[in-house]
Amino acid sequence: MTTPLPVFRLLLAIAAGLVLTGLPSPSRAQNIVVMVNGDPITDFDIEQRSKLDQLTTQKTPSRQEVINELIDDKVKTKEGKKFGVDPGVSDINQSYEGMAQRMRITPDQLTKSLESKGVRPETLKGRMKAEMVWTSLVRGRFKEKLLVGERDVAQAVGDKLQIEGTEYKMQPIVLIVPRGSSAAFLETRKKEAESYRARVGTCEEANSLFRSTPNATIRDSVTKTTAELPEALRKVLDDTPIGHLTAPEMTKNGIEMVVLCSRKPTMIDTPKKREVREKMYQEKYEKTQKAYLDELRKAAMIEYRNR
Repeated sequence: MTTPLPVFRLLLAIAAGLVLTGLPSPSRAQNIVVMVNGDPITDFDIEQRSKLDQLTTQKTPSRQEVINELIDDKVKTKEGKKFGVDPGVSDINQSYEGMAQRMRITPDQLTKSLESKGVRPETLKGRMKAEMVWTSLVRGRFKEKLLVGERDVAQAVGDKLQIEGTEYKMQPIVLIVPRGSSAAFLETRKKEAESYRARVGTCEEANSLFRSTPNATIRDSVTKTTAELPEALRKVLDDTPIGHLTAPEMTKNGIEMVVLCSRKPTMIDTPKKREVREKMYQEKYEKTQKAYLDELRKAAMIEYRNR
């Protein structure tokens, strides 16, 4: 539940085309446009952020929108230093490398991709730093305020959805099929699996049978809730009588089945509750961070030089 950089849009934009545009010379576009608490924002800063925003949103922001973003970043980083939140170069580089990994390229390739769009890597790293600082500040200073209580979630989803969760207790079973086995051998094992399904009616019977059956393994029981299982598997388990085996399935380990030991309603997290909780948290986060930022901007010394 974070307010991440629009990473995926940025990655898609970078990958969409790599036409070399050339970078502006750092020696030009250095006219100071705004001073924020004694820290300058130059024409070059505005030009760079504009290009980065275009990559991120696929839209051309107005000059004032870009200036406001840069002012916000200055305000955020200053507030961070006040509370000792000041990511170092290694932290920023690690985040940058993480973005490259998600793109399945190297950091050097990411740098070249940005530069091909006229964006210096320092521009992206600067924005990353501001967001890292801000997320840490908001979560740290307003931790209690951002908590989403279970009662609030329950009221939001309604009583009917409170019992939608199911807890499944089961034991995986594997009938070993060696690599390179013939089709005939595989067919024999499948018939064995079906015969076992007809014989097993409880978890105790499954344990007794498979712990003494050659080339078969029954694993320790596992407990999973609705929120932890894919929909297709939930349907299979819901359609399986308690104590019985699911239909055999061929995997790299052999022929696998599951004996369902119990299935019961639970108040543990459900997909709907998780969705509602995350939405409520995000709403609280956005409201809190906006009020915080507005307060800091009002107290900041912002002086325009040249528009």
